[in-house]
Amino acid sequence: MRTLLRPQWIVLLLALAASLLASPASAAPPYSVTLVNSTGGPIWVGAAVNADGSQNLDGLPMLKAGESATVRIPLGPRNHWRGKFFARQHCTGEPGSNFHCLVGDCGARPSHCTTGEQPVSLAEFNFDPADAPAPWYNVSYVNAVNVPVTINPTNGPPPNGQFCGTAGCPGALLPDCPAANLRRHPVTGKPMLCVNPNRDAKTPYSNAITRNCPKAYSWSKHDQEPGNRVMFSCRDCNKLTVTFH
Repeated sequence: MRTLLRPQWIVLLLALAASLLASPASAAPPYSVTLVNSTGGPIWVGAAVNADGSQNLDGLPMLKAGESATVRIPLGPRNHWRGKFFARQHCTGEPGSNFHCLVGDCGARPSHCTTGEQPVSLAEFNFDPADAPAPWYNVSYVNAVNVPVTINPTNGPPPNGQFCGTAGCPGALLPDCPAANLRRHPVTGKPMLCVNPNRDAKTPYSNAITRNCPKAYSWSKHDQEPGNRVMFSCRDCNKLTVTFH
């Protein structure tokens, strides 16, 4: 996940300054994220946190098609949580032994991650009551895309552009993956993952992502492009929904 204050974030803060002074206080913790599986198949939710004292999550759910689960965000002693959720797919094996996922693998435990995740679609968050107008959130395909992701505030005010708006897009992305970047299932041959060949530069991969979903990161400096729409915030909500499409 990217650094705390980036140019796009500063622009959003300045644009909101007047309304923040006139608005009621931000929605208070506890924060929660509801995870929805609309992929049509099973997923094992993965999560990772920034190396800034954010608390690792346990008890992550396995979701069958159509199922959902809500995770409470632990702010911990430093009163913040910065991290990400992702969908692990095509998982087999015994938990704690040879459990393994072809996409988004992060260790042998279905309930929590013990290693860094493989390249995958990410729903990223910054929950910090002191960092108004937190929570901040974004969808990132900087490393790869396996499933389309959206993030929606569920108890905030009506959306106004990037303030309490929807991050990401529900439409399919793998059909437009450049052939050189596409990974297929080793048995079925079906498209499984599209991997970014260079996360720090604009490529045919990032161009395809931006064309199909301008409200998600397609490369690491996407938020520095004029007129971009990749970073969102919603100071008046404390409940958000991540949908894996």
